[in-house]
This record gives sequence, structure tokens and C-alpha cells, in this order.
Amino acid sequence: MDGKTKAIVAHITIIGWIVAIVLNQNEQKDEFASFYIRQMLGLILLSVITSIIPIVGWILWIVVIVFWVMSLIGAAGDKKALTPVVGHYFQDWFKAI
Repeated sequence: MDGKTKAIVAHITIIGWIVAIVLNQNEQKDEFASFYIRQMLGLILLSVITSIIPIVGWILWIVVIVFWVMSLIGAAGDKKALTPVVGHYFQDWFKAI
């Protein structure tokens, strides 16, 4: 499986993210896939945090969905596109992946 496919699979629910990370670790590690696996881990954690916050969390949850769509478009377009505002933090915090 190539890096682009793993990056797209990482966007399909938490199960897809787990499949992508396992495939990326077992096969030769692909930097493009790792980039989007880190982005998605950050978005997954951000969505969990925003779901806990009442009312304001709903607005933030919509923002997370927009970020997810932007990330998916970047992965499908075969270009590394950081998630606005927080993407560089995700790359730094999860660099071990």
C-alpha cells in the first residue's frame, strides 16, 4: 500500500487510523502517511476534547470537521497540508509516530 492510500485510510474513522498506523509501522515507513497519521491523531484528540465542552464545544466540533475535510482533500491531492492553527503542533507533539 502506498503512502497516499495509507493517508486516506487514516481519515476513515478511528479504525481506519489504527489500520493506517499498523500498516505504516509494519511496511517500510512512509513519511507522507506518517504526516497524515499525526494530523489525524491530533484531530481525533481535538474532537474528543471538544465533545466534552458544552455549547462552545459544538461550534469547535464543526471547526474540527472542517479541518478533517481540509486534511482529507490534502491527502487525496498528494500534498502535505498542515491543519490550520494546530497542525504544526500535531507534527511536533506526535513526531514519534
